[in-house]
Amino acid sequence: MILMVVDGQGGGIGAAVIKRLREVFGHETVIYALGTNSVATSRMMKAGANKGATGENAIVQVATRVDVIIGPLAVIMANAMMGELTPTIAEAISTSNAFKILIPLTQENTSVVGVQGEPLPHLVERVVGVLREMKTHV
Repeated sequence: MILMVVDGQGGGIGAAVIKRLREVFGHETVIYALGTNSVATSRMMKAGANKGATGENAIVQVATRVDVIIGPLAVIMANAMMGELTPTIAEAISTSNAFKILIPLTQENTSVVGVQGEPLPHLVERVVGVLREMKTHV
């Protein structure tokens, strides 16, 4: 299974996800870190990703080659992350055949009704739970 973790700005959400995935799944899972900027990519690489790339074209190309895309809700919102998340990136992720695990954290002017506000560590554990469930069905 190949995972793509997408993040922007400081890369903190993506780094937290990758760090925990490495703790749980070790190196049996391939993780690609895709950042909207080099700081985000660098931080995710330091957290343990196998490969990393930065920018719109990298995200668009890799989104077609992975099994799962993980990131904050904003990765499917055009012009999110203070404009770092381009409409092209949002479209590529949204239309990818990959399974998406979206973390309901956003600084955008958006509310997801029915979702309880939880701290990032709790949300990362939910990501791990979804992946564990997927691995048992593969």
